[in-house]
Amino acid sequence: MNKALPSAIVLIAAFLLQVAIAPQMAIGAAVPNLILLAVVSIALTNGASAGSTAGFLGGLAFDLIGSAPIGPAALVMAVVGYIAGSLHSNMFAEGWRLPVTVVALASLFAEFSYAVVLAVVGAGAPLGSAFVHIMLPTAVYNVVLVLLVYPLMARFLRREQQMTTFRRLA
Repeated sequence: MNKALPSAIVLIAAFLLQVAIAPQMAIGAAVPNLILLAVVSIALTNGASAGSTAGFLGGLAFDLIGSAPIGPAALVMAVVGYIAGSLHSNMFAEGWRLPVTVVALASLFAEFSYAVVLAVVGAGAPLGSAFVHIMLPTAVYNVVLVLLVYPLMARFLRREQQMTTFRRLA
C-alpha cells in the first residue's frame, strides 16, 4: 500500500478528533493537540519529507478551524514534522522513549512558536502566563496521550513492515 494513504487517514482522523473531541478533553486551559501527535507519528515512521508535508497540511487545517491568522500553525507544524522526521533513521519500532521525548519537545516548541507568532501579529496572550498555564500542561497532556496512541498509529502507518522490539524501521 502507498505510504501516503495511511498517513492521510491518520491526519484526517486527527483533524476530525481535534475538532469534535479535543475541546471536550480540555483540562483547564490544556487542550490536547491531536494533529501534532499525528504529525509526529507520521514523521517518525515515514521520515522528514512525509513529516513536513503532514505538518504543513495538518497545521493549515488547524489554522482554518481557528480564529487566528492563517499560516502560523502550518509553518510551525511543518518545521516540527521535518525535525521529527529527521529522527526517522534512529527510530525503533516499539520503543517509547523517542516518541515521548519528541512529542514533549515538539509540543513545547509548537506551542511556544505559535504563541510568539501570534504575539507578533498582536493576537496572542502574554508569553509568561501562556507558558505556565497553557504550554506546559498541553505538553504533559500530549505526552500522556502519545503513550496510548503512538503504538497504534505506528503499527497502522507501518503495516507492511515487521515490527519487533529494537529492530530499526528504516
